[in-house]
Amino acid sequence: MSSSDAARNGAAVVDDMPPALSSMWRLCKLGYRHEPTLMFWAFVLSLVAALPDALLALWLKLLADGLLQHDGSLVRIAAVALGVSAAGTWLLRTVSTRLQRRFRDKVTIALESHVARLQASVATIAHQERPDYLDRLAMLRDQVFVLDHMYMSLFSTFGWILRLAVTVVLLASIHPALVLLAVFALPTVLTSTWRPAVERQAQERGAQANRLARHLFTIATTAPPGKEVRVTGIGERLVADRRVAWERWYGPVAATRWGSAVWHTIAWAVFGGAYVGAIVFVTSILASPPATVLLVLAAGSRLSAYIGATVGEIGFLRGIWMDGSKRLAWLEDYAASLVAQADLPVPSRLRQGIRLERVSFAYPGTKRLVLEDVSLELPAGAVVAIVGENGAGKSTLVKLLGKFYEPTSGTIYVDDQPLARIAADEWRKRIAGAFQDFFRFEFRARHTVGLGDVPRLDDEPAVVSAVNRAGADDVVARLTAGLETQLGPTWPDGVDMSFGQWQKLALARGFMRDRPLLLVLDEPTAALDAETEHALFERYAAAARGGNGLAPDGIADGRITILVSHRFSTVRMADLIVVLDGSRVVEVGTHDDLRSKGGPYSELYGIQAAAYR
Repeated sequence: MSSSDAARNGAAVVDDMPPALSSMWRLCKLGYRHEPTLMFWAFVLSLVAALPDALLALWLKLLADGLLQHDGSLVRIAAVALGVSAAGTWLLRTVSTRLQRRFRDKVTIALESHVARLQASVATIAHQERPDYLDRLAMLRDQVFVLDHMYMSLFSTFGWILRLAVTVVLLASIHPALVLLAVFALPTVLTSTWRPAVERQAQERGAQANRLARHLFTIATTAPPGKEVRVTGIGERLVADRRVAWERWYGPVAATRWGSAVWHTIAWAVFGGAYVGAIVFVTSILASPPATVLLVLAAGSRLSAYIGATVGEIGFLRGIWMDGSKRLAWLEDYAASLVAQADLPVPSRLRQGIRLERVSFAYPGTKRLVLEDVSLELPAGAVVAIVGENGAGKSTLVKLLGKFYEPTSGTIYVDDQPLARIAADEWRKRIAGAFQDFFRFEFRARHTVGLGDVPRLDDEPAVVSAVNRAGADDVVARLTAGLETQLGPTWPDGVDMSFGQWQKLALARGFMRDRPLLLVLDEPTAALDAETEHALFERYAAAARGGNGLAPDGIADGRITILVSHRFSTVRMADLIVVLDGSRVVEVGTHDDLRSKGGPYSELYGIQAAAYR
């Protein structure tokens, strides 16, 4: 399967949400897989706890019969039954609630971990950048915190259905026509299952506006943008814009809620009329004895309560569980679709290198090609520099090589094996590097660096070696407790660092792996001066070639080192320089070759060189 086919398959999974019932069943199986015993007994107790409550109408009828017939034994039996039912209902509910709560607490961790693991393990990062993916994931993140309540709602639903069934049987024992009460309750069931669906659709249509409102709130209330918010004086503007965005989301949602509430009220009015008619039917037409009328009154009133509770739980399931479970199933299917065709192993070493054949790429949700018809060979063992102006596609090319995205068209080969058919996780185990948009991991400095090779997270010699390679010794030397220093000012005894210091530690993190097949340095030293960057890149380029002992396996592994930089003085030491312009490769060659051609590289190099004179 080509990479473009894989991309289309991933998009198909996004566009087609899994069926609701199968999604709910998968979520049930997930809970059972993690807590089978607790789930079984929580379900059984919810049913058992429903019986005493459902039989109260029968005991009231027997009590009335005993009183009217002056039957003391029947009165005592009914009184004991009422007491046992009341006490049993309280006891069983208490035990059932505690057991369900224990199950919920345990399964909460499993569910949240499952969702987090899925999002973190998806082979590409399209779901974190594409607006329609983000809207769907934003809804899922809101719902995942109540997914655990859905199991309790499911248990409760079956309990209410059991109560409802017992009540209908009691009414049918008086006259079959009274079963029609349940039929007249169907409109309430229909509106209750319909309401959450239309309301959820309205919320999802406005999810983007809701995300914008939250984003503006974060800007106005958190520390990172605090200085710029105050200097620019945009606080009032942020509040006003947030209000507009929130109203743009809430207005349609409120209108939908009002409309669905009207239909729900009409449905309950239909049931209320049927209930009054049932009382008239029993008293006037059947001329039933008082005890029977009492049974109808008690059972009918409880029927309305049971239907209301059942409808409420079904509505909750329909609106949250079914919706949330469909999104969770979609995320599972989406993650699986991107690894389904990954059937080739990662080569132990590169013999030929990496080859791009007519690769084009447009970010999901857009039509503009960021890379267009790129054909390129990156030889094994080479140090390759990628240069070009902003927006030329340098970082995008790096993302494709890291399998963060699949090409829109064309194919990337690793030693004649399609990269699309190599598992992303296995390929990334053989990738190392640092990126311009690095993340600040606020852990102890040793772990902030060691994350670059998790199996050696606590291997201090390996961490020290990576720090040395990155030239970050001066950063560690200034920390109060060296590598044991807690980073981040919001933590106890934590320290803050400058952007350049954070960048050096990110670079050290990228140097943790000793034998990567692909080393990517995507402008990881933008905060450093040109001389420091040049010395660092030159040092590591020599190491990649096995020239100074820092990376003796670079040649043996056929490692490809990619340097991305705006500074032409830095990249001149590369074996191969790739020049991107307007989403295309316009020149490829060594520094001397490209200078002699007098093309775009030579022109840009001359401009930069003149600026330093």
